[in-house]
Amino acid sequence: MADSHPDLILHRGLFTTLDRANPTASAVAIRDGRFTHVGRDHEVMPLAGPHTRVIDLRGKRVLPGLIDNHLHIIRGGLNFNLELRWDGVRSLADAMAMLKRQVDVTPAPQWVRVVGGFTEHQFAEKRLPTIDELNAVAPDTPVFLLHLYDRALLNGAALRAVGYTRDTPAPPGGEIVRDSAGNPTGLLLAKPNAAILYATLAKGPKLPYEYQLNSTRHFMRELNRLGVTGAIDAGGGFQNYPDDYQVIEELAKADQLTIRLAYNLFTQKPKQEKADFLHWTATSKYKQGTDWFRHNGAGEMLVFSAADFEDFRQPRPDMAPEMEGELEEVVRLLAQNRWPWRLHATYDETISRALDVFERVNQDVPLEGLNWFFDHCETISDQSIDRIAALGGGIAVQHRMAYQGEYFVERYGHGAAEATPPVKKILEKGVKVSAGTDATRVASYNPWVSLSWLVTGRTVGGLQLYPQRNCLDREAALRMWTENVTWFSNEVGKKGRIEVGQFADLVVPDRDFFACAESEIADTTALLTVVGGKVVYGAGDFASFDDSPLPPAMPDWSPVRRFGGYANWGEQGAPMQAVMRNAAAACACANDCNVHGHQHATAWSSKLPIADLKSFWGALGCACWAV
Repeated sequence: MADSHPDLILHRGLFTTLDRANPTASAVAIRDGRFTHVGRDHEVMPLAGPHTRVIDLRGKRVLPGLIDNHLHIIRGGLNFNLELRWDGVRSLADAMAMLKRQVDVTPAPQWVRVVGGFTEHQFAEKRLPTIDELNAVAPDTPVFLLHLYDRALLNGAALRAVGYTRDTPAPPGGEIVRDSAGNPTGLLLAKPNAAILYATLAKGPKLPYEYQLNSTRHFMRELNRLGVTGAIDAGGGFQNYPDDYQVIEELAKADQLTIRLAYNLFTQKPKQEKADFLHWTATSKYKQGTDWFRHNGAGEMLVFSAADFEDFRQPRPDMAPEMEGELEEVVRLLAQNRWPWRLHATYDETISRALDVFERVNQDVPLEGLNWFFDHCETISDQSIDRIAALGGGIAVQHRMAYQGEYFVERYGHGAAEATPPVKKILEKGVKVSAGTDATRVASYNPWVSLSWLVTGRTVGGLQLYPQRNCLDREAALRMWTENVTWFSNEVGKKGRIEVGQFADLVVPDRDFFACAESEIADTTALLTVVGGKVVYGAGDFASFDDSPLPPAMPDWSPVRRFGGYANWGEQGAPMQAVMRNAAAACACANDCNVHGHQHATAWSSKLPIADLKSFWGALGCACWAV
């Protein structure tokens, strides 16, 4: 008789199941990748057999695994090992110290790239580096710095590497900023679309195939470190199917995925969009694949004429008059083939015009039962929300405003920013809605930053964007990142809750999500992450349970070896505190501080120690603020 005992039991935990019929538990049993029992220790522990692995959670909070509704994981994985991440860095001084360390070990002709995931507003200095500062730390090594969708900074070596000169024409929708003599300065601007930024980035050296396999595994592990167990890949520019999917498909076949992944197909060439989808619908089947890697339909780009770029430093772009005709051809084709789709849409003006098309198609080819949705929707109107509800669609929101909120307020004002998007109202109207990041090139991939944004209404720079009426309680925010996402990948009932029969995907965070201070939510990481009953990440007291060790990041000069990912510097190579001390000591100012000496950067990026009154009153006498 086959062994019917659980493969894994987790007990003595504080489980938030999100199962309304069984909202809390202290133990779970897992067999063949699914939860078989969710209950109390005295109910679950007797099920253990001689080969059952048992993990004592020591009273820690346990949550369903987090699922990102919009992540560019396939493209991001190919490049992760090449990128220096400034995600979560709190001062420009620290960021530049990291950059200098990376420049020192990067061999020619390789570049040092900082590709999104941060905003200047997160820095204490509230600014980006100057090109002169980049040239000072990297006179010979190309440096490419992408800031949101609005600009890229290239040092002199990078300009030489990409071949931009006074004779290089500016592409449509972009600007190569020039000096008085007409020579490129190194600043590239999206006006309003980011094609120039991405086309320039694409000129850099790429990793060889075997390194891309390693890089993708390291990116997945970084996501596991933050409690992510699933994602929907939204495609992306310069990500052609099937060529650029070979790495992820090989990992899936080798059973080396540690993230459940559903992927959408993103058209690549303007005016050839229908041809792409004709080919794909003829050669690919919706939902083909497995519960680890499966096809999820079309988008987020359906036709280029319907793409509104969310650079809030620029005026809202008007969509071309041919938008409706081109979009209808593609949507009609998708609906006839019963392929769902997702459509990037920042502004209500774009959403309402797209809805005109969807409603017209619906008259001939009913959309009922197709899990189609809009992405982003920062300025969506009540009327558009109601129209989406009537057609049975959904809205996938991401935390882009946590990184760009200051620019939105500067252009449109605080009043206009109070519901960008109106998440609470969307929930109240009963429309399908979920959350994600849109990482890696704009916002960070850190799900806890998104959860913090949903709960507090604040940007990563500390600006209070939303009043309480547009903020969510913690359980509602967590549902946005778990069970709500499953509709968007047509997997309702399979995952998203800790419930008998669902996939055994869960996370044990390093702090209690429901009890920690709001200001601490964004700094959360995982102590234990389980996907399909397998421990894919373990840290601290749970490190010994980790089943997924990886070979070191390749190549040996990869920034991942030295700095890891989001706020992970202390665990990789030299502790970041030493870097911060060196950066602060090198400030070269004449004013030292009676509390911190010359460590001004550290002081600027620190929170006041209000839990320690002696330190708190000492901070009030700090002279760093006068520097």
